[in-house]
Formats: sequence, structure tokens, C-alpha cells
Amino acid sequence: MTRIALLDDDVAVLETVERLIGDAGFDSVSFTSGRDLTRSLHREHFDLFVLDWQVPDLSGLQVLEWIRNGIGSRVPVLLLTNRAADEDIVAGLRAGADDFVTKPFRPAVLLARVEALLRRSVGVPGKRNECFGRYVFQSAGRTVTIGDEEIVLTQKEFNLSLLIFRNLNCALSRAYVLETVWGIDPEVSTRTLDSHVSRIRAKLRLEPANGFRLTTIYGYGYRLEEGAE
Repeated sequence: MTRIALLDDDVAVLETVERLIGDAGFDSVSFTSGRDLTRSLHREHFDLFVLDWQVPDLSGLQVLEWIRNGIGSRVPVLLLTNRAADEDIVAGLRAGADDFVTKPFRPAVLLARVEALLRRSVGVPGKRNECFGRYVFQSAGRTVTIGDEEIVLTQKEFNLSLLIFRNLNCALSRAYVLETVWGIDPEVSTRTLDSHVSRIRAKLRLEPANGFRLTTIYGYGYRLEEGAE
């Protein structure tokens, strides 16, 4: 399930956004502290961040900077704040935010912005074919086409591969991948995951010559990086 991190020191705002996100079918985790949110990223993965600018310890912009430096540029970030001056909006967008919604917000508008960011970052649910460079994922047959070559994967290999490609240039924790692909407790052994990653790295030839490189992040997880050697 798509997971969204919410940061705001106003509990009433958090509860409102939680209900809005939940009714739309998304899972959310709320934080009132920027430091708690950044600490959680060592063990958790999120598909979208909704950040208040002004929180007691780390500001929304500081958390945004941490996300961009620690996770990457692909994961979307929406600033939700009462700072509505033009210079604030410009500063937020220049700092790396993907969108900016001011308080008080209209629920329908906020939800539409959230859904638009998720469509651009993780793909539209139910889409038959998804393309990433030369790689074309075809859900119907669990196949990946690289140029003229068709590669058949097991269901778990296909789901794992698609998850990694959908989060291109983003660090994925082992716990998040296990929960998403296998639906199991993240405390179980990661040997199964490691062996699947090794197989899809070989099967899909995820190497700079093909435009992608799948790297292991020691003590954390994996990241698929785009770009030739």
C-alpha cells in the first residue's frame, strides 16, 4: 500500500489529513517532530511526504533538505503551511518541494495534489505496461522486455523489480521491500530478499551499460540508479 508521511505540530491538522488520506485508500504515518521523522527514515520508506514548514525542532525546509540529500530527488514532497507569501512559495519550491498548499486548505484540493504527485512518482494503479528507458514491464505475463528481448520473471521477481523501478534513484529499506512484496514481518531473515535481488540484477542485467545500476546500501537496503557508466 502507498505510504505517506505527515509532519505537523498541530494535532488537529494531522487528524484531519489522516482521515482524508485514509478515506482515499492511502496509508499514513504522522509525526509532530522533524527529528522523529528523519530518524524513522533509517528503517521505513514512504512514497510521499507532506510537511509543515514550522515545527519545533527541525523545520519543514530542513527536513526537506535531509530528504533530498539522504533519499534522493524522486520521492515527492508537498509543503502544507500557513506561510503564503510569494517569496515563501518560491523558497519552498527552490528548496526541492514538488508542490505547495497553504493553510487553511480545502480537503478536495489537498487530496487532488497528493494524488497527482503519487501518479507521477509511483505510477497509475492498474496500468498495463510501464516503461523505464529500454525496460517495458507487462503485468499480464509477468514479463520485462529489454529492446527486442523478453524476460519472464516469477511473480515475486516481477513485483520486486517493478517496485524498485517505480522508486528509481530512491533508497528502499529491506523492511519496506519485505512488507510490500512479501507482506511479512520486517524482522524475519532477509536472505530471501537478498537472493531475489541478486537474481533480478542478473536477469535484467541492471548495469550501467543498460542505463541502470542496482546498488546495495550497506545496513539499509537497495537503490536503483539511472545513468550510464
